[in-house]
Amino acid sequence: MSQPLAGLCAIVTGAGRGLGRAEALELARLGAAVVVNDHGRPGRDGSGAASAGPAERVAEEIRAAGGTAVPHSGDVADFRQAGELVRLAVEEFGKLDVLVNNAGILRDRMVFSMTEDEWDAVIRVHLKGHFNTTRFAAAHWRERSKAAGAAVYGRIVNTSSEAFVAGSAGQPNYAAAKGGIVGLTTSTALALAKYGVTANAICPRARTRMTEDVFAGLRKPDEGLDPLAPEHVAPLVGYLASPAAAGVNGQLLVVHGGMVAVLERPRVRAKFDSKQEAFTYDELDALLTPHYAGRPAGETFAAAEVLGLKRG
Repeated sequence: MSQPLAGLCAIVTGAGRGLGRAEALELARLGAAVVVNDHGRPGRDGSGAASAGPAERVAEEIRAAGGTAVPHSGDVADFRQAGELVRLAVEEFGKLDVLVNNAGILRDRMVFSMTEDEWDAVIRVHLKGHFNTTRFAAAHWRERSKAAGAAVYGRIVNTSSEAFVAGSAGQPNYAAAKGGIVGLTTSTALALAKYGVTANAICPRARTRMTEDVFAGLRKPDEGLDPLAPEHVAPLVGYLASPAAAGVNGQLLVVHGGMVAVLERPRVRAKFDSKQEAFTYDELDALLTPHYAGRPAGETFAAAEVLGLKRG
């Protein structure tokens, strides 16, 4: 069996269940030593008591299959605990090579009903959690690169969502966090390229406790692998973490059910120039109103139209 990640150390956050678990197992299968992080709260909204159980069970699953793994049950949305997670990887395995940010929660509500806490909690876990681990991993790679006087090996795989690409009416907090993660990813990709580090983001579609409402009407097949199984997503994460993906940086990829789509950055659809020194209201009305006439009110990026993407 090919093991392109042999000798590498990877962190996977939110790895106690669902997508994170599948990704941790795949990275271990490909040869990486894995630090399995999960805060262990039972509610998908982040409620309930924290528990070391989910991270420990996945780490044991990896070890039982012949791999190498250690658990970590800290909260990556806490700056200090995120730093401890990166330090654990370095102390256990001598260095960190791969960071997969997956941890997240849901607190869905329409924007006119959402509370401040519902907004803050989702932004904290998704966006701040991605930043926290990225910040400490980036510092580790920068220090190693400076000490070596050369580029090092580093891979970041972040988790965005089609909710950012196509919109999601009942998830303004989640969609905003996932859009922020794309911005964080592209900024990180530019900042760390000179150190040998790449950063990419995926928009996975998978049946997990986070998406049980989204896919409630799509039953699992009686035989064969579920098209929405997290195992369809994990191989792309393994690839992006590997040496083969050295030329892939600052990219956003949609993945599900045997399909990978590479999204383009937003492109200019139309351009209008004022015929005078500055636009007037009347001139803009004459140009833009006909342009948007007949278009769907909720139209978003062209990518969403092409792929037929839905909330995920």
